[in-house]
Amino acid sequence: MLGKVFQQFVEKSPVTVMVAGVLERVLNPDLLDELFDGTAKQQYTRELLFSTVFDLMSQVVCGMQPSIHAAYQASMEEISVSITSVYNKLNGLEPQIPAALVRHTAQELTPVIREMGGAREPLVAGYRTKIVDGNCIEATEHRLQELRHSGAGALPGKSLVVLDPALQLVLEVVPCEDGHAQERALVPQVLQQVEAGDVWLADRNFCTRGFLFGLVERGAAFIIRQHQSLPWEPLGPLQPAGRIASGRVAEQPIRVPGEEGGELGLRRIQLQLDRPTREGETELYLLTPLPQARLSARRVAVAYGKRWRIETALQELATHLQSELNTLGYPRAALLGFCVAVVAYNVLAVVKAALRAVHGEKKIDSEVSGYYLAHEIGGTYRGMLIAIPPPEWGVFRQIPLEEFVAVLYFLAQWVRLAAFRKHPRGPKKPSPKRYYDRHHPHVSTARLLAQRKTGISTP
Repeated sequence: MLGKVFQQFVEKSPVTVMVAGVLERVLNPDLLDELFDGTAKQQYTRELLFSTVFDLMSQVVCGMQPSIHAAYQASMEEISVSITSVYNKLNGLEPQIPAALVRHTAQELTPVIREMGGAREPLVAGYRTKIVDGNCIEATEHRLQELRHSGAGALPGKSLVVLDPALQLVLEVVPCEDGHAQERALVPQVLQQVEAGDVWLADRNFCTRGFLFGLVERGAAFIIRQHQSLPWEPLGPLQPAGRIASGRVAEQPIRVPGEEGGELGLRRIQLQLDRPTREGETELYLLTPLPQARLSARRVAVAYGKRWRIETALQELATHLQSELNTLGYPRAALLGFCVAVVAYNVLAVVKAALRAVHGEKKIDSEVSGYYLAHEIGGTYRGMLIAIPPPEWGVFRQIPLEEFVAVLYFLAQWVRLAAFRKHPRGPKKPSPKRYYDRHHPHVSTARLLAQRKTGISTP
């Protein structure tokens, strides 16, 4: 199906061809500009298209260029406006635009992953599980005039992120320009995305009566860690419910009164940990409306224990992709950068799903590194687009879903997994006590290595 012009890249870097094919299908310039026109309320297009801004930002996020200015300079002949106009566009993009970009990507990629059989088993059988967590964008450089005289960290914004752990797709991002905003203040926007039959996993920051009652009113369920401020009344004693790998489990029925009347009957699951958490806690309490006949207390605890998948996703965004560009001081530009990184993460999720479908889930999860995948794409993508002219990529827009999935299968078979092998480190060794002699503030590395050979150590 792919012409001869693709053959060299299919053989040498099939993952990069997969990424370019996915981008052409769901995020080509025409679709991006149409999404902008349908979402923007204040901004409009004069000469600088949203697709151009997305392209510049994606080059930085994926490591192809070190900065927006460098990406602009490399494409000056194709861009008809000044760099000042580019920054003005970045700094003024309304937050709902990058949020719509993430949502569009997830909606388009969900059927692709399902069609190729690359989805994982759901965390709660019979339900679509969604995990929500907050993400605070790291402090930026003090480039803005308003920040020049401040020694405090400049927070350009935060967001709530909703992950589907079975698809490994970020479904929603709720952006907020106020870096000091409480996560709970953004919960009403999350409730707008709730669907009947969902099971939501969240930490105790989301344990509010508004969120719990809102989920149930919309036909969804939840497994949420109890916050100490939540009012509740016991309807029975804690009863032992067995053990899981991390500790002993017990449960009891409770009721939670509503803020405006009514009440919510829940199960309160206690998990007594064999090892304390990083905060030194030895007990966790989880709340769920799911009936015991559908989900035992032990399975509730196990499902919540896999909430770390969203923390892993956020870590990958920060380390494998440049989701936090500390040179972008304006909140709207920083939030766009984060959302473009989320889009790149979702595209990589399709690549990983294709690899799971062809090579097996266990092998891909245990052996393939997202870091090396991102590095391969960042190093090859621009050169490939130069070598393969734009009209050739149109094939990915036109073919039916079944044929598109067949192409991804074909490309996944060419991937040499050894090139992307993980290298997990062993347990961290305790740091040795260091000594310092102010009369000799420097040491010669060569002399220290020579002392190692002779067995003579420095006191």
